[in-house]
Amino acid sequence: MDAFEIAKIAQIASALEVSGYPKPGNVHRTRDYDDMVFEDFIISGIVIGDTIREACMNVDEDNPKLGKYILNAVSETDKWIANNTNLGIVMMITPIACAAAISDSFDDIRQNVVKLMENTSVDDACDLYDAINIADAGGMGDQDEYDVASENAKQDLRDNGQTMYDVLKISAPWDKLASEMTSDMPAVFELGYLTYYELAAEKSLNEACVLTFLTILSKVPDTLISRKYGDEKASEVSKMVEDLLKFKDDDNFIDKLNEFDDYLYENKLNPGTTADLTAASIFVSNLKSHF
Repeated sequence: MDAFEIAKIAQIASALEVSGYPKPGNVHRTRDYDDMVFEDFIISGIVIGDTIREACMNVDEDNPKLGKYILNAVSETDKWIANNTNLGIVMMITPIACAAAISDSFDDIRQNVVKLMENTSVDDACDLYDAINIADAGGMGDQDEYDVASENAKQDLRDNGQTMYDVLKISAPWDKLASEMTSDMPAVFELGYLTYYELAAEKSLNEACVLTFLTILSKVPDTLISRKYGDEKASEVSKMVEDLLKFKDDDNFIDKLNEFDDYLYENKLNPGTTADLTAASIFVSNLKSHF
């Protein structure tokens, strides 16, 4: 697929994800937070376009430089926005975008994501660490082994030959994005994209986005909530969403959805990882539609 088209689809996916409302617990078009607002995410989705396009042009399958492009996208976002609005989205979308660029058909994308991730380098790992530090994103890598906050982190990576795939594999047990990126992205390709693709054919894009977000959250406990409040709380939120979805065809579903949004907001329960998975799912769905 053409690099220019892939970049546009990435920008659209970012905009559609944040525009979904009321998308419980996250910034959306009718809900701002104290430290970031709806417009921050729209701007972030726009400014990554050039980097995604560059990443998809003449992809070197043996050395795709995914870390470089993740860092470039986060650095560009940092010029425009003061907060971490899109690190997770960029991390998910970049390998999918590059995989789409080298795929002869939509069905090739998933296996090419695996190939590209396995071919990441130590330089990619160092670039990813720089991106995480620019975004000031807590959680990923904040462990004893290759702690991203350590002054010697990048030298440790080089001394031990740790690639981006390697360090994400270490983070995978406690970070769903890392888990997705070091597997074949089951939450995106087997759940999120299939849900959105089907819903978008029969409902509004807003409904498709919100219901996809809820479907993912009901089945995949959010690791941002887990890191802040523990696995039990994340599972509790997922169970609440599972119960909420039982009313999705009721006339008062929107009222229940707004109530749940208020509950998460008031209790500072932010399913940010789910938002990233939703954006990636919308991206994959639109790739399929335009392949």
